[in-house]
Amino acid sequence: MSSRTPRPGWLLCLTLAAFAVGTDDLLIAGLLPVIAQDLDVGTAAAGQLVTVFSITYAVAAPPLAVATARLPRRALLLGALALFALVNLITALAPGYVALMALRVCAALVAALITPVAFAMAAGLSAPERTGRAVGTVAAGLTVSLFLGVPAGTVLGTAFGWRAAFVAVAVLTFLVLLASAVLLPSLPGSSQTGPREQFRALARPAILFCVTGTVLGASCGFMIYTYVAPVTVDLTGSSGVVLAPLIATIGVAGALGTLVCGRATDRWGADRVLLVTFVGMVATSVVLALLAPLTGGGLPVWVLGGVFAVWGFAAWGFAAPMSARLLRLVGDAGTEALALNTGGLYVGTAVAGMVGGAVVASSGGAAVPAAAAAVGLLALVVMVLSVRRYPTEVPEPLVRQGSGA
Repeated sequence: MSSRTPRPGWLLCLTLAAFAVGTDDLLIAGLLPVIAQDLDVGTAAAGQLVTVFSITYAVAAPPLAVATARLPRRALLLGALALFALVNLITALAPGYVALMALRVCAALVAALITPVAFAMAAGLSAPERTGRAVGTVAAGLTVSLFLGVPAGTVLGTAFGWRAAFVAVAVLTFLVLLASAVLLPSLPGSSQTGPREQFRALARPAILFCVTGTVLGASCGFMIYTYVAPVTVDLTGSSGVVLAPLIATIGVAGALGTLVCGRATDRWGADRVLLVTFVGMVATSVVLALLAPLTGGGLPVWVLGGVFAVWGFAAWGFAAPMSARLLRLVGDAGTEALALNTGGLYVGTAVAGMVGGAVVASSGGAAVPAAAAAVGLLALVVMVLSVRRYPTEVPEPLVRQGSGA
């Protein structure tokens, strides 16, 4: 911990940085037809722009974190934000598909720097007993981008062309950069060890258990979210206009989940809250799987919305306790561990898309929750074993408070 006096608003800066990255990541998903038509490529080819971003992020995040471990956190974040704004501005000028693909790789490389540093700074600038809520707040920035940033970018891109959406991301990132330059205090690099020692720390079973849990948990959660349209059609018989409020419900519940579970992590410990979120995610996935045969596809939309709300709360709520658990297990290599974990999140998202797509093609949307529940159950087993073998403790100040109550 360095000598520092954070100004009010520092955590909002980190949250908005995560929001900008999340918006940029999934923005293309809502603009696929527009991009495909403008660049004269197929929709499937345009969709690979999302895939290449996710794969690049997942592969690049850990080595980039190790390579930049000794750099001051504030300077690294400000530099990455400046580069991210520039890359998005250049993306708006991309002359063709190949150039756009290359620029998405560049954007993913910079994003792989921003998010782990934002999480690590949130933890490093907060008191130990408030780490969970700080990390949860930054995680909420990623979640909010799903139901606010991405739809807003889609509307903007549809109205003024897809290039305008990337200009908007560039402007947003630049504004976050200006605010961060004023409000974020300095923070030293998280590690003074060499790359070999850092990679050895990341290869510890305790860390790999957590990352595996993240991959499986993200696969469970994003499988239902990615294929929410066919799931909704098969369960309710409705589509079209009902999807927007259902997606918004999931997003709002997910944002609340990251915030509430962050605070709960500080109060009851990362291990306990993490297991509760995984149980909730599996249980609600099972409920969704049972609703199709029980209702014959005639489930009221409002009932589905209620189940989606509980499911979204748990599915996105595990991010904060997982990050807090990693930080308490890994020691000095916090940024590197968070980079590996966020890379696992992107791997899980890709797995969810592939597995869910195969399930929809073979068995329809109603079968997706059952597949997600099976993956979620495996994630729960992994995390139960992880918590039993490598437990972490509640922050010491709260332990003392609880004993004196």
